[in-house]
Amino acid sequence: MAILNGMPDIEESWRVLRIMGEFVNSFDELSSVKNAVTIFGSARTKEYSEQYKKAEKTAELLVKNGFAILTGGGPGIMEAGNKGASDAKGESIGLNIKLPYEQYPNPYIKRLLNFRYFFIRKVMLLKYSKAVVVFPGGFGTLDELFETITLIQTKKVPKLPVVLVCKKFWEGAIAWIKERLIEDKMIDPDDINLFTVVDEPEEVIEYIKKHPAEKKKKGKKEDILQFYEHYDVNY
Repeated sequence: MAILNGMPDIEESWRVLRIMGEFVNSFDELSSVKNAVTIFGSARTKEYSEQYKKAEKTAELLVKNGFAILTGGGPGIMEAGNKGASDAKGESIGLNIKLPYEQYPNPYIKRLLNFRYFFIRKVMLLKYSKAVVVFPGGFGTLDELFETITLIQTKKVPKLPVVLVCKKFWEGAIAWIKERLIEDKMIDPDDINLFTVVDEPEEVIEYIKKHPAEKKKKGKKEDILQFYEHYDVNY
């Protein structure tokens, strides 16, 4: 039990139980998911936009190739991913986050989980994924992208394909990675190969099929949970 000024801090103890409960419930709900691809991208992308249509098509093609679709459960690119999966009669899973301004789940989700904690949600979006597809997005999308790459780089998760969609959108970020991170020796030159960039849904499928995720080693502790042991959960 947490101690505050010599007295037990009951709220901290309840926080630990809430975190444990959210993990246990998530594991139970998603334990049957064996072959999924996670789609990240902006919640602000409009239904009539090119990237929405491409995300929808990508999800449809993934389902036809035997994959379930995991998204963050909200609007925009997340909605497009769930819509493509649902229209293709595939497994459409949404992991929604409870926010102060309320992110409502999109209507194309067949299996919905709601999360209080961002870090637990991110564990689940990666734990059950065989690949990650990243469409244009803002700070949240960048956070998800770089955290995924970090986990692969540090070998905390088996290597899996990470596919960025829309070369024009990502070209500035990739130039910065090459000119600053690699030139300043902040990362190894080979780290640029932890992901690829394409333009079309068909290219996403082709890359994932040619570069399947590495298999997890049996009997090894869940490294992704080790990574999150040092996370700030003070909320």
